[in-house]
Amino acid sequence: MSKSTTSSTQPDPRTAKGSLAAFKGLMPFLRPYRKQFVLAAIALVFAAGATLAIPYAFKQMIDLGFAPASGPRNIDNVNATFLALFGVATVLAVATAARFYTVSWLGERVTADIRDAVYRHVVTQSPEFFETTQTGEVLSRITTDTTLIQAVVGTSVSVALRNTLLFLGGLVMLFVTSPKLSSIILGLLVLVVVPIVLFGRRVRSLSRASQDRIADASAMAGEILNAMPTVQAFTHEKLEATRFGQLVEGAFGTAMKRIRARSLLTMIAIVLVFGTIVFVLWLGAHAVLEGAMTTGDLGQFVLYASIVAGSIGALSEVMGEAQRAAGATERLMELLSVKSPIENPSKPFALPARTANGAALALNDVTFSYPSRPEVAALEHLSLSIKPGETVAVVGPSGAGKTTLFQLFLRFYDPQGGSITLDCVDIRQLDLHTLRGAIGIVPQDTVIFSADAMENIRYGRADATDEEVIQAAKQAAAHEFIERLPEGYKSFLGERGVRLSGGQRQRIAIARALLKNPPLLLLDEATSALDAESERLVQSALEAAMVGRTTVIIAHRLATVQRADRIIVMEDGKIVETGTHASLVALGGIYANLAALQFHNVHVTH
Repeated sequence: MSKSTTSSTQPDPRTAKGSLAAFKGLMPFLRPYRKQFVLAAIALVFAAGATLAIPYAFKQMIDLGFAPASGPRNIDNVNATFLALFGVATVLAVATAARFYTVSWLGERVTADIRDAVYRHVVTQSPEFFETTQTGEVLSRITTDTTLIQAVVGTSVSVALRNTLLFLGGLVMLFVTSPKLSSIILGLLVLVVVPIVLFGRRVRSLSRASQDRIADASAMAGEILNAMPTVQAFTHEKLEATRFGQLVEGAFGTAMKRIRARSLLTMIAIVLVFGTIVFVLWLGAHAVLEGAMTTGDLGQFVLYASIVAGSIGALSEVMGEAQRAAGATERLMELLSVKSPIENPSKPFALPARTANGAALALNDVTFSYPSRPEVAALEHLSLSIKPGETVAVVGPSGAGKTTLFQLFLRFYDPQGGSITLDCVDIRQLDLHTLRGAIGIVPQDTVIFSADAMENIRYGRADATDEEVIQAAKQAAAHEFIERLPEGYKSFLGERGVRLSGGQRQRIAIARALLKNPPLLLLDEATSALDAESERLVQSALEAAMVGRTTVIIAHRLATVQRADRIIVMEDGKIVETGTHASLVALGGIYANLAALQFHNVHVTH
């Protein structure tokens, strides 16, 4: 089982410079919401300003309200001070609520946009990407990583900006209150920043490693859950559970290293910051006793020092969250930067108008190797011309290159040499939707979606009416068994079609292809999973469907290809025999040997 990442999605060490560098990739997702950021900033400034006004109100209350003076004036001062304090608290409450609502909205909105962008990008990737990238890895990035970014955009950025304002504002007010004590506290706080920065880098690297381990576990779980029948058939439940447990424990161990580093960072920050504050307040207490400061000044200094200390502590917490989100952002940006080798042409050609007979298809000296196996030629200097309306069967041993032909027809890959034309147009000059819209395929492994029977067939053509869906089902001999389902065409077919037999899933796929009504039809073992009766029904339906279109059939069961206009025999990526069933049997070559093995010398009419 392969690793879950490809070289195209491996992290580039040059990008791992720091949190700010990593977050640059988020800018395209943040720019559309400048207005909301401005509103959040305004609310943030008002909230920070109200917070910074509270210590000054307390100073006024202490110095004017409780200092020795005549009674009535003191009561008036106390009343006015408390009324002002309530006003400040009201402003703080409204601004905080507005800030929370705005930044939470931004977090949800930006995260939704990122998830949508990543998913839209991933579904446009060629099969080359999915050869070596597990779906669990992609899902981990779309879910877990975007959740971390949501926490940063929706909470941490706001908290960081708020505490930065409080730190700067509190620092200014400390100097206004007592320049001497503030100079001492500032010099000591500079020493506090050094260990915070050093440990912050350590947390960031561990955060990235933690996310990678979680993605590995998620990828393996997705792979195994999709293959449960095979796992259970080989009685590997305990083995797979153990393997998953080892990955989970590995992720836990990496996470604990990150948590220990963050815990140590928090402890160091709190001890150093509050140690500094306590020391300076001790100096301040002596200044009051010596008459160099008023009691109100000391009280104000204490509150501003608490605000500064609290803001530094909050910023260290936010730094830890930012380190985790920076790693997540890098992983998502790596995924978004992956380029598919299969791209639409800048100026696509149009296909000629469809004729009554179907499409012409040709391969001209095609050579192709899969990207994951570049040293092995899947097709080698292969040329083939198929006329409109012709039915061509492709047979040969496993690994001969039959399925590769279909993947090239659909332009899942581009050949390294030669060209493929559809109605005399190089398929590389066609828009991908135009090309694939002209091709209907019934794959060997039928995909059934978690939807009802009607929607599964309608997948062939999204704008088809219910009547057209039912007609396609009738042509594919699927109507009767669908009608017998508990809710007919509205019956849910289960995840991956678990409620259907193999033959029923195959007929759903055939109905889907017939509904699309393409000029070129590709059948990959289209009747392989059918019993004798279903095969007879489907074979007659397919023969009717082949009228008016070009058909290419891959089949190991030679009984399904005997009526083809031409049979192509492939071996090792080359065409080694061409002819009809009768002529190839008479030739006595590879096809004749295959026929002898399957028919056991039973006479077959042609």
